[in-house]
Amino acid sequence: MPIQILPDEVASQIAAGEVIERPASVVKELLENAVDAQASYIAVTVEDAGKRLIEVADDGHGIAPDELPLSVMRHATSKLVSADDLFRIETLGFRGEALASIGSVSRMNITSRRRADELGMRLHVDGGINATTQPAGAPAGTVVRVEDLFFNVPARLKFLKTDRTERRHIQTLVTHYALAYPQIRFHLRMEGRMALQTSGNGEHREVLAALYGADIARQMIAVLAQDDLIAVTGFTSPTAVTRGNRSEILFFVNGRPVQDIALTTALVRAYHTMLMVGRYPQAVIFIAMPSESVDVNVHPTKAEVRFRQRDEIFRIVGKAVHSALLAHTPVPEADSLRARLRWGGGTPFGGDTDPRIIDPAWGMAAEPWPETEDDQPTSAIPAFQSPVGGQERLPEARVPLLRLIGQVASTYLIAEAPDGLYLIDQHAAHERVLFERFMAQRSQLIPAQSLLEPATVELPFAAASLVEEQLPILAKLGFAIEPFGRGVFLVRSLPMILAGMDPAAALRVLVEDFEEDETPLGQELEAKIIARVCKRAAVKGGQSLSTQEQENLLRDLEASQSPRTCPHGRPTMIHLSVDALERQFGRKGAR
Repeated sequence: MPIQILPDEVASQIAAGEVIERPASVVKELLENAVDAQASYIAVTVEDAGKRLIEVADDGHGIAPDELPLSVMRHATSKLVSADDLFRIETLGFRGEALASIGSVSRMNITSRRRADELGMRLHVDGGINATTQPAGAPAGTVVRVEDLFFNVPARLKFLKTDRTERRHIQTLVTHYALAYPQIRFHLRMEGRMALQTSGNGEHREVLAALYGADIARQMIAVLAQDDLIAVTGFTSPTAVTRGNRSEILFFVNGRPVQDIALTTALVRAYHTMLMVGRYPQAVIFIAMPSESVDVNVHPTKAEVRFRQRDEIFRIVGKAVHSALLAHTPVPEADSLRARLRWGGGTPFGGDTDPRIIDPAWGMAAEPWPETEDDQPTSAIPAFQSPVGGQERLPEARVPLLRLIGQVASTYLIAEAPDGLYLIDQHAAHERVLFERFMAQRSQLIPAQSLLEPATVELPFAAASLVEEQLPILAKLGFAIEPFGRGVFLVRSLPMILAGMDPAAALRVLVEDFEEDETPLGQELEAKIIARVCKRAAVKGGQSLSTQEQENLLRDLEASQSPRTCPHGRPTMIHLSVDALERQFGRKGAR
């Protein structure tokens, strides 16, 4: 094939592939334009998860009539002039690609009027061609209406996730910008319903309440630190408020949402030994620095940045968060401090630690095998590593009859079998027992306990949407939950195994792990919900059990269909064979 110049519409669609990945990408670019236009009010309307309509309206300074046709041309921008400007960017947008990219894969209308103009102008672009303009009456500001997204690149539509996932991405994105710019009034309407509404009063906690709920927003700890060039402000959660993954650790650099693994690591390390293994804080951190100290021209999506003083920034962030935690958290008592040192093998706020620590904030031991963010094991059946070399892999069959020996550290059961010793994690084992019992009952009416008085639970809008979509399944599993206004639910009953649990905690448990793209459907979703419920209801590490309770747990585990792993795939037991014991004591293979 001979070398040739690509047609403009093809080149535009290639560029759009880098910038416009999904409906949320359109919302992001239009929001940034509205913020750069110094808007005090931004309204976002979404229909059909953004595929049919995305409209962003603002009251910013508008576009001059003669410049409107230029706005949809590639590399047209008002935010920089020379290459030197790339190293001191003070606006969110600067590439001059957003409107051109959006217009090339949609049917787009832009209506804009400056305050000084009597009449506005409307421009129409259809798949990157036929850019036409005409006068239009309009309020001051700009309205961008994007219809039929990806109508001319249908292959792109096939790569989109479910409507629920695409809506969640949009909700999260708008909320993040509302956090970064609390002085702007944001309205987000999705599928005809108001999903987010802020007052623009400059209060971060108001937006935090929309993101996390009012209760958590009140508990968030203020973070404040500053040196000659860098200011770090924001909020981080107390040790009692955690998540099972890092998805709620947010960073903004000069008002721009960024993703940076090193920044996240610095923040998590500030909680060293303060949290259970596998738990992570929630945080919203704003970093302000001179524009020439950060390079934002790294990726077309502008979500990645490079810092000139990288190590210094990470140090300041970690120190700021740690100082805020120490100011908020009482000094540990001597007994609990000794417990940390005894189990952790290091200092309370640094040094190497054993995978097991006793955290007085939780009153129980952390679990020895940390789960991944997706709650998946690193190995379905782990191998036992003998100190003298070699591995003993767990037998694949069901466990033999076990004779109880006792409990260690209020967390592990020791049992004897004809083929050796078994060390059993009581929490993981009880999870397995409850899970199989629950799964066996789901074809019938699962026992539930009615609350004496219905409990009112308020959830952030994203979590509330997940709960509303799962109400039929939750009802089948013993949860009687009714919508009671925007983001508010009445909990009338819980499954019997959760009797006595705080209804708000029970409801939040259900949605915490359902925020990944590939949420299972049907029976898989039921099983995942049941697994989460059983994890919460199972006995914990650090909980003393009577001899009879230990015996009952062993008998129930022996009767299980899959006794060797918990529902999330973590091992319930380690097997130490007689041969391994003999090698340890030099009775075999050591003479």
